[in-house]
Formats: sequence, C-alpha cells, structure tokens
Amino acid sequence: MKILIATGIFYPEIGGPASYARLLCPKLSHSNSVVLLTYSAVFKERQDKLLPYKVVRVWKGTPKILRHLVYFFKIFFLARKSDTVFALNAVSAGLPALIAARILKKKFLVRIAGDYAWETAANKGKTFLLIDDFQKSKKTGKVGILHNLQARVCKKADIVIVPSEYLASLVAGWGISREKIKVIYNGVDFQAPEISHEEARKKIGIAGSVILSVGRFVPWKGFRMLIKIMPQLLQINQFFRLVIVGDGPEYKILQSMIKNLGLEKKIYLVGKKNKEELGLYIAAADIFILNTGYEGFSHQILEAMSAGIPVITTATGGNLEVIHQGENGFLVRYNDEFNLIEAIKTIWQTPELRERFIEEGKKTAAYFSPEKMIDETIATLTRY
Repeated sequence: MKILIATGIFYPEIGGPASYARLLCPKLSHSNSVVLLTYSAVFKERQDKLLPYKVVRVWKGTPKILRHLVYFFKIFFLARKSDTVFALNAVSAGLPALIAARILKKKFLVRIAGDYAWETAANKGKTFLLIDDFQKSKKTGKVGILHNLQARVCKKADIVIVPSEYLASLVAGWGISREKIKVIYNGVDFQAPEISHEEARKKIGIAGSVILSVGRFVPWKGFRMLIKIMPQLLQINQFFRLVIVGDGPEYKILQSMIKNLGLEKKIYLVGKKNKEELGLYIAAADIFILNTGYEGFSHQILEAMSAGIPVITTATGGNLEVIHQGENGFLVRYNDEFNLIEAIKTIWQTPELRERFIEEGKKTAAYFSPEKMIDETIATLTRY
C-alpha cells in the first residue's frame, strides 16, 4: 500500500506530531511505501536521505500564502500516487490533504490530538475559558472559522484517530459520528539514561531535590501557580528546586514572577530540550508535576512514569485515563494551591507511598507501549 502522511512539523522540530511521525513511519515502511510531507523550519535535512521513507519539506521561510499553496500542490501531486492520505492535524495539513484526497478519490484519515481553535483563541487571549467550557461557547471571527474547518475536515474523513477517550468525546461533540472515531492511545518510546539522580543533577548543573515540569509556556499549563507556591514548598524542604522545561509566549511573565519573588536560585526555566537532554532532567527529578487545565493525552506523564518518577497531575482530559488516584499517582484540581502543596508534601514525606507510585507507574507506562500504538495505527490505515 502507498501511504502519504501530511504533517505540520517534523524532525528536527520538537512536538507531538513530529515525535508521532518518527515513531510510526519506520515500521509503516516495512511493508508499505511511505511519503511524508511537512512544513519545515529547515530547507533541507541531511538525515532525510538515511530514512526508509521519503520526506518532502515545504520551507517555512516562504511567505505564508505562497507556503500554503506550495504545500497544497505538493500534497495533490503526492496523493495521486498514494492509496491513503493520513493527516496529523485538521487544519494546516488536514484541510489541503482532505481536498486532495476527495478530488482524487483516495482514502482520508486524520489524527486529532487537541482543539486547534481553542488553542489559538487561548494563546491570543481571545478566550479565558478552559477547553470544556469553550466547547459550549459561541465562536465568532477567526476562531469560529477554525472551529468550523476542523469539524468539517473530521466529518469528511473516513476515520478520525484520537489518542484518548476524552478526545473521542470532544470530537464527537463537533457533530462527528462516534462510529468513525478510533481511539489509539499514544505509546512511549523513552528510556531514561542509566545514571543516578546525583550524576544526572551534576550533568544538568542543578543540585537539590528536583520538582520537574515540562510543557509549552501557555496559560493553561499552570506554570504560574507552580512558581507561586514555591516559597511554601521551600518550607517543606529547603532544598526543593523547581525545574521547568519548555518555552513559549509566557516565558517573560514566568521569568518576571521568579525575579519578583527572589527565587532565581530556586526555580530554573531551562528552555526546550531534545529527547536525550530531557532524559537527563527526568533522571534528575524526584517528583514530576503537570498542573494543566487541559491535556488530550500526555507523553510527559508516561515518560516520567517509565523512568520511575512519581507523578502529580490534574483531574482533567486524558489524565484520568492514565492516573488512578492514590495507586499510581495523585490527581488534583487545576491550579488548586492547597492540594498541589499537600500532594507534593505527602509524596515527599511518605516513602512507602512514593515507592508504590514508582512501581505502579512503571506498570502503567509499560501498558502504553509504542509497539501497541504503531500496530493499531497500521491496522487502521491499511484496513479502511
């Protein structure tokens, strides 16, 4: 079978769709002809020649309108030689992929890992609603157009793949038949380096008891609250150090909060990290925390679990399908100052609970294997 995968980002860029494609394409290429089309921050990537599948890049340095036109014409040309078109988002890749697939009468599948309209609105300050409340709200202007576009792409698709039951319900709320929505959980392809906490801390240059959080610096990730509670956490353990991996539009706000609280030597914003670098930070961590108002399905939670790091996260979205309260981690309400502090305190001061979270967390991570995700995805792509 000839399969065309359309995505918005790919290696060397970092992000969910890029990681997903790098996991899927090599195995998919074992028994299928695979071409991947992507927007790209680099004009060429030398490693592309070493891959068992073809990568076609549309340079992001091209003016926006022209860039999207080039992407559409490339996807139309590539789809002519394909049996199935699989888009890894609903708008920038999904819309041109749908148009090409329908004109050429090809099978079309799309993967939805979030609500692009809501994310755009939240990032631009157009809404302060969390994702569930946003679904019930009236959507106008550009946000309304994006919402209608992603819903239309999903309605026209043969199959919509989502990584959690939560997202299946969300997409069904857009008017998509539940019968065409296929849940395939994300798999974790992660191994922490085999070094001690102490060695890892030396390599990252941060001493103390590390509380780690990872994510894009956007309002709903709750990093402001983690910074706010740090003075109280230091009363529990003066050697706590909050380390936040990531970058994004809230960087300057978070940096200013740290400076105003005089916590420059207690809280570290370390920027984006590649897979290997992130492994060192996870190996250095004592507790992993994700205080998020929305999560479709978190790779970071599973990566922390697989590395034996106890997890605290929010009772929202796909987190509820991974964390079983008090068994393999703690669930708290989003931005709940008191319960965040109490959860961290309880894990830190209760060794037997900590060990249970570590043991059960590893079992949970093993269940969500990359092999299972890849096999289910390949079966879906080749069946329909």
